[in-house]
Amino acid sequence: MEDCVFCRIAAGEIPGLKVYEDEETVSIMDIAKDVDGHILVLPKWHCKNILDCAPDVLDAVMRTVQLVSRHLTEKCGYSGVNLLNASDESAGQSVPHFHIHVIPRKPSDGIDAWPRFEGAKKEIREVYEQVRIRELG
Repeated sequence: MEDCVFCRIAAGEIPGLKVYEDEETVSIMDIAKDVDGHILVLPKWHCKNILDCAPDVLDAVMRTVQLVSRHLTEKCGYSGVNLLNASDESAGQSVPHFHIHVIPRKPSDGIDAWPRFEGAKKEIREVYEQVRIRELG
């Protein structure tokens, strides 16, 4: 998609600090300057979010997420990672190109990467009946 910033970075049309790249994915430093080592993993093919990505694209992205996460924990002095994704504007997605945030973590780093929830409004059984998958496969 020609107006997508992540497609343009993946194609090399605009610069990005590429941490890792293969035939299917690219991993870049996030320019938000919010957390040291914040990396984005994205597919080279455009899909808006996880809801419309083909299964093989998701597989490729998750393989790269694992590779980058292992690199951070085995070679860069981090002990863990948070993985974050927002799919659709209602979930807070700001760039309409599927990507996974990899946030490297150290003990006592002071990062609170877990969202604060206000609490469920319905009984769990009621929501379960609404969301459970009744037909497998």
